[in-house]
Amino acid sequence: MKKILILLEKGVEDSEFIYSYYRFQEEGYKLDIVAPKAKISYVGKRGGIFTSELSPKDVDIDSYFAFIVPGGHAPDRMRIHSDLVAIVKEANNKGIVIAAICHGPQMLIEADIVRGKMITGWSSVRTDLKNAGAKVVDESVVVDDNLVTSRSPDDLPDFCRATIKLLESRAAKRVS
Repeated sequence: MKKILILLEKGVEDSEFIYSYYRFQEEGYKLDIVAPKAKISYVGKRGGIFTSELSPKDVDIDSYFAFIVPGGHAPDRMRIHSDLVAIVKEANNKGIVIAAICHGPQMLIEADIVRGKMITGWSSVRTDLKNAGAKVVDESVVVDDNLVTSRSPDDLPDFCRATIKLLESRAAKRVS
């Protein structure tokens, strides 16, 4: 089965987590939820309760077609967990699609994978992205190689469409 890993921490933007979680299921992906600790409930920014399935040590990176990093306050909390950062960095090194929205690019900064890449994100994260060496733009979605980034919950349709399109194009290359 095609699998996607979605990252979770306290303060996740509920809409970005929920919309992505179900939208990718509609495309036939199984989503696994990874957080600093497995089988723990995390409260979203707007009060939603989400339960992790895996911790970073449980993740077999090669089993996944993509990683999704929703925003809110969660990425700021995620990036202090070196094991979460390490799996994002390793996924990038393997060319796995990494889709980050809103504050999600904070994880990409921490993993040191934005240098020289065209990236977007929430307005307050853009200076951090520039300082990390990214080429920052203000667009609803940006795709640069294996990275997909968006600015806010308003961009979720574009974010998911672009990520799905990238996954489909990579799957077509594997088949041919």
